[in-house]
Amino acid sequence: MTNPLSDLSAAGVAVWLDDISRDRLRSGNLAELASTHSVVGVTTNPTIFQKAITSSKAYEEQLHDLAVRGVDVGEAIRLITTADVRVACDVLRPAYDASDGTDGRVSIEVDPRLAHKADRTLAEARSLWWMVDRPNLFIKIPATLEGLPAITATLAAGISVNVTLIFGLERYEAVMDAYMTGIEQALANGVDVSRLESVASFFVSRVDSEVDKRLEKIDTPAAHTLKSKAAIANARLAYERYEKAFGTERWAALAARGANPQRPLWASTSTKDPSLPDTLYVHELIAPGTVNTMPEATLLAFGDHGEVPGETIRPNYADAHGVFAALENVGVDMHDVVEVLEQEGVTKFEDSWNQLLDAVRGQLGAH
Repeated sequence: MTNPLSDLSAAGVAVWLDDISRDRLRSGNLAELASTHSVVGVTTNPTIFQKAITSSKAYEEQLHDLAVRGVDVGEAIRLITTADVRVACDVLRPAYDASDGTDGRVSIEVDPRLAHKADRTLAEARSLWWMVDRPNLFIKIPATLEGLPAITATLAAGISVNVTLIFGLERYEAVMDAYMTGIEQALANGVDVSRLESVASFFVSRVDSEVDKRLEKIDTPAAHTLKSKAAIANARLAYERYEKAFGTERWAALAARGANPQRPLWASTSTKDPSLPDTLYVHELIAPGTVNTMPEATLLAFGDHGEVPGETIRPNYADAHGVFAALENVGVDMHDVVEVLEQEGVTKFEDSWNQLLDAVRGQLGAH
């Protein structure tokens, strides 16, 4: 029997869950969502882990053992988070096998404090890949300018990558270039690139949050008509650039040698404005070869009352260009929007990581 989520999958959008916790894994909830809600992937980030570890008793035994062993707090966090991710990889292994390695993926992020340090990012990516030791792992690396070489180098080492914190179109083009360069270097290194996968996580709702704030300040009739339109237009134009990049001779040569395209992944897809439909950023971003990673509330909402009318990206390219032209006309500087969002994104994950360090340090001290 079909439902909105299975319809979404049939339209070419892979359904991923943007959450993890040991409680979710132990209760069988993730396996259940995979069985009943078409979930074929999981994304995590420092904020998700901070919430999971500080709000559950499921980690107490491991924390006790780590404290008794005198393990450093940073290493303790890595041992805790990689344990959860390893289990999630095993839960989703059937989806990995069924899709020949495309889905069934679970992401774990490098320490966000390394976002501007390429060499250390690569070193941690290698370490996490070794610690989890599952083929269906993704290492998440932020798409900062300094992160781009680390993305290329990690792929060149044969490690699959989820590129995160992408907000702008120019940076997205640089990410796709970094991916293809990584594939080229992997081939030169003798890596079987048919087993390498990557997604480019393009953040959605945060764009509307920032742009709408600016439109409110402009406070003209023209500005008000553009409210809650920037994020969807931005993502649609990203898909247009994806089609262009993966339609080149450069990519055709790599595909002929077994390379897989780097799929666009829509992240931050819960609506922050309560006046908007709760499935907006799923419904309006339907196109083949994409991923939509959703918080559980958004996932359940779409499963309950979502609709899949067909493709909603490619038929609307002209409208997306029109929105961007109109935003420029009213005085919204999208380059500045993107810069602010990237800085905020890195800072938010750094803050969550520091809160996690503090919380785990306190719990280690209590044992």
